[in-house]
Amino acid sequence: MTEPLAGVAGPADDTDVAGFWRSLGLPGAVDLHVHFMPDRVLRKVWGYFGSVRFPDGTPWPVVYQLDQDARVARLQAMGVTRFGALAYAHRPGMATWLNAWSAEFAAAVPDALHCATFYDEPDADAYVAMALEAGAELFKVHLQVGAFDPRSPRLRPVWTRLAAARVPVVVHAGSGPLPGAYTGPEVFGEVLAAHPQLTVVIAHMGMPEYQAFWELAVGHANVHLDTTMVFTDFVERFAPYPRAMLPRLAEHPDRVVLGSDFPNIPYRYAHQIDALTRLGLGADWLRAVCWRNPRRLLGVEAT
Repeated sequence: MTEPLAGVAGPADDTDVAGFWRSLGLPGAVDLHVHFMPDRVLRKVWGYFGSVRFPDGTPWPVVYQLDQDARVARLQAMGVTRFGALAYAHRPGMATWLNAWSAEFAAAVPDALHCATFYDEPDADAYVAMALEAGAELFKVHLQVGAFDPRSPRLRPVWTRLAAARVPVVVHAGSGPLPGAYTGPEVFGEVLAAHPQLTVVIAHMGMPEYQAFWELAVGHANVHLDTTMVFTDFVERFAPYPRAMLPRLAEHPDRVVLGSDFPNIPYRYAHQIDALTRLGLGADWLRAVCWRNPRRLLGVEAT
C-alpha cells in the first residue's frame, strides 16, 4: 500500500485547494478535464445542465457560471498550474472552428493546454493533421453527445495519426450519465484493438462501466482513466464506484489522472479533491494522479 496521508485533510473549500497541493509537497496540480469553449457554446451547455433532472428529481446546478477571465483566475488561485481547455464537436462542420478558437485561447492563456477535437466527417484526418502541426497537446471527443461511431472507416486514419503522435485523447466513452448509441466498453474496445498504441484518457473512469473500462486500461499500455466527477457525493448517489476495486487503483497508480469537469459541475472544485483524499489510497497515489501522471502524458518530465 502507498503511504498514508499522515493527518492531511482534504480541502474543505476552494480557498484550501492550493494549500492542499503544498501539503503533498506539490507545486500545484494538472487537471486534464476542464472545459473552455466559445461563450455562446458554453452557455448552451450550461442551459442544458440547468434543465437536467435525475430520476429522483435532483437538479444539476452549474456552480461556476463565471466569465472566462474569472474562471481562469479561479483555477490559478486553486493552484491548477496546467489545465485542459476541452471543447468537443457534436455535429459535422463544427470541429474546425472550435479548433481555431481553442488554439487562440491557449495562445492567450499560458496555463491552458492547446486542445482540439474531431468528428466523424470526410475532412477529419486533414484538420487533425493541421491541429497537430499547430501544436495541439490534447484532444477531446464525446461519443455520447456527438453520437458518432468511433469505429467509422473515416476515423481510422485519425486514430492512426494520433497514436503515432502520442498525443492523448480524452474520450467520453462510458454510458453515464446517459447511454448513447456508441457508448460502452465494447465499442471503444474495438478502437483500442485496432489501434493498441493510442494514448487515451477515458473520461469519468468509464462511468458507470467502471470494471470493464478498468480492464481496458490495464490491458493497454497507454490507456488511462480520469477522475472527473467520480467518487463525489453527487455521483455516488446514482453511479457509485465499486469499493472492491480500490485495491486495484492502489496497485496501478500510473493509470489514473486528475479530471474535474470544471466549470460544469454541481459542487465546489474542492469537493472533487476531498473525495479523492477520502479514498484512503495515500499521499503518493494523490501525487501521481494529480501531478506526475498528467505531466507524463503531456511529455513533461515528472518531478
